[in-house]
Amino acid sequence: MNILLLEDEYPAAERLQRLLQQAAPETQVLAVLDTVAAALDWLAAHPAPDLILSDIQLADGLSLEIWEQAVVPSPVVFTTAFDAYAIRAFQANSIAYLLKPVKLAELQAALAKLRQWPKGDGSPIERLLDALPRPSRPHKTRFLVRQGEQLLPLPVAEAAWFLSRNENVTLVAADGRRFVLDYTLEQLEGLLDPAQFFRLNRQVIAQLPAVRRLHPHFNGKLLVELHPAAPEEILVSREKAPALKAWLEG
Repeated sequence: MNILLLEDEYPAAERLQRLLQQAAPETQVLAVLDTVAAALDWLAAHPAPDLILSDIQLADGLSLEIWEQAVVPSPVVFTTAFDAYAIRAFQANSIAYLLKPVKLAELQAALAKLRQWPKGDGSPIERLLDALPRPSRPHKTRFLVRQGEQLLPLPVAEAAWFLSRNENVTLVAADGRRFVLDYTLEQLEGLLDPAQFFRLNRQVIAQLPAVRRLHPHFNGKLLVELHPAAPEEILVSREKAPALKAWLEG
């Protein structure tokens, strides 16, 4: 059994690997990742593992964001310190979970539960995402951007879209001005109002008024026409296209 381990605390990751060797010596840990961003990159570049063993809280946010941003067919067992209400949400949706600190017997029981799941039948993560209480936080209202030797506040409403290239993120304003930000797209996604901003793909987040048209593309993808215009094609995957349409409809 090939396992992807998502854990941002080194001692916890080491403990889980030791327990896995005791519970199921035939398992192989393919990678140990500590961020949502690293997990998304790994899953995009590798075949789906037989199991994902994931902490809820990773270094850059909740691991649940992985399933919000990507289609992941692998079964998942969560490790969590969530409260009783959240645990009931796990139980109601038949999600395997382990309370920290993880114990050997509980890990063995979770792996036994996994072996009973039908082949290729992942866990009902979507229902879990709806059921879990999510922490609320205020959305960002302005950025402090550099213009020459000066810093100036730029209202978020003036941002048309954000582009990630070569580890730099650029804010493209509605009037065409461009500013380099000290944020990743993953950080911005957690700070911006999801009613107004949508993650189109790994490189672009767009604000609603900036999305002018959608064009059908090969294999169910959508070509997005932005304003100001992007220097290259902006494509939305077939899997994400329905969510984009629903967001645009409001």
